[in-house]
Amino acid sequence: MSISTNDLKNGMALNLPEGLVTVVEFQHVKPGKGGAFVRTKLKNVRNGAVLDRTFRADEKVKTAVIDKREMQFLYREGTDYVFMDNENYEQVQVSAASVGNASNYLKEGDSAVLPTYEDEVIGVDLPASVELVVTETEPGMQGDRVSGARKAATLESGYVVQVPLFVNVGDRVKVDTRSGEYLSRS
Repeated sequence: MSISTNDLKNGMALNLPEGLVTVVEFQHVKPGKGGAFVRTKLKNVRNGAVLDRTFRADEKVKTAVIDKREMQFLYREGTDYVFMDNENYEQVQVSAASVGNASNYLKEGDSAVLPTYEDEVIGVDLPASVELVVTETEPGMQGDRVSGARKAATLESGYVVQVPLFVNVGDRVKVDTRSGEYLSRS
């Protein structure tokens, strides 16, 4: 399906020669001389790259329908991740490339939203933060109270994050899924 660039909206998905993109922002420009145009900032859905693109006003672009489904992460099978659709209980295998950085924060049983385009999973949307258990870290030294000092901690997903010295094995910590940084102990 095609639409006019005059009808673009933020968050809309487009299927362009550059790939599958979503509209981050757009601006209609009507210069004093010449024809009107639409300046856009687009984000590639598969790799996250942001590109600027200018279209003529009323130029036709192909829209893409991205279906978002809530699924539960079941287990890893080789390099693939197996998810179960929460509505129809179908299992879907997703490649590690499609899961991307979300693998750092996924543990078995977690729910996530998987955007799909023409039966291809194109990513994993996680909440802004997740809680994970610390499985390995050096013990904090008694009396070691250096302000802002950090140490490495391995989480149950296998991800390593820098945490304050007072965090110990078995503690639940909240991690920001966008930056990968420690937020708090829960």
